[in-house]
Amino acid sequence: MRFMDVLGRSERSELSQMEAAELLGISERTFRRWRDRHREAGLAGLADRRLAPSLRRAPVAEIERMLGLYRDLYRGFTVKHFHEQLGKRHGYTLGYTVTKLHLHRAGLVQAATKRSAHRKKRPRRPMVGMMLHQDASTHAWLAGDAGKHDLVVTMDDATSAIYSMFLVDEEGTASSLRGVREVVAKHGLFCSLYTDRGSHYFLTPEAGGRVSKTILTQVGRALKQLGIEHIAAYSPQARGRSERAFSTLQDRRRTTSSSRSTPSRKVQRSSLMRWGLAGDPVRSGGTDGGQRQHGKVAAADSATAAKPIACALRQGDGAGA
Repeated sequence: MRFMDVLGRSERSELSQMEAAELLGISERTFRRWRDRHREAGLAGLADRRLAPSLRRAPVAEIERMLGLYRDLYRGFTVKHFHEQLGKRHGYTLGYTVTKLHLHRAGLVQAATKRSAHRKKRPRRPMVGMMLHQDASTHAWLAGDAGKHDLVVTMDDATSAIYSMFLVDEEGTASSLRGVREVVAKHGLFCSLYTDRGSHYFLTPEAGGRVSKTILTQVGRALKQLGIEHIAAYSPQARGRSERAFSTLQDRRRTTSSSRSTPSRKVQRSSLMRWGLAGDPVRSGGTDGGQRQHGKVAAADSATAAKPIACALRQGDGAGA
């Protein structure tokens, strides 16, 4: 049935707005919108506005320039890393999402496979300092070096900001305590630490079983004295935050080292630390953005060294327990 016929019957009080909407197969609210648009602009007001070009559409020339830059200079970069380089080096102002969509449409970047219902991402903690992750990744982090090193990272669950990061020959008790010490010295105490079940973190009486809550390692005893809860991960997927951070850092090291001559080990170490501790590699906004959103991590000094951040949550004043 034509809209004009139904509208006429409605205006003659032969049909209520609900009955008119039902006849047209639309909601009552949509019927009222169409009626108002017809009163303002006549039949032209009923045209589908989705067919008109959006005033916010990205300029075609800028999209073509972006695609050309990716083909010629940045092939193999992740979309996040590529978008950051566009803004820093090429005066690019379009958003991340439109950049990713056009890279997918052009076939230059493969879209990620849809995540199944199993192993969905765990929601982030609502405040900075409620939970930190610590993990290490064995990789050839330094180009031109035949050996591999462990990169030990301590990062925030709420923002993915990296608070401590360094290379060692092999992770262990000393590297774990060093990471905790660096975070506490610079940012203050935090509520909990999430780690794997390595022997320097936990004692596991039975292989693959639950960790001991009574027999503590040196790391466990140190955390207990600081009042920091130690949480064990029981599957590789549970450490997804840190694993994604390592993947991003590996991609950046690989793409950067392949784009120029191999720098010295000292320069490579400095670049790696800068990528991580600047906050850029993991999430947009970085450390500063996360602090603006959730509140700054308390500074550790003689007055606050024994007072943990987010202490109100630990005492039960806030939500999230």
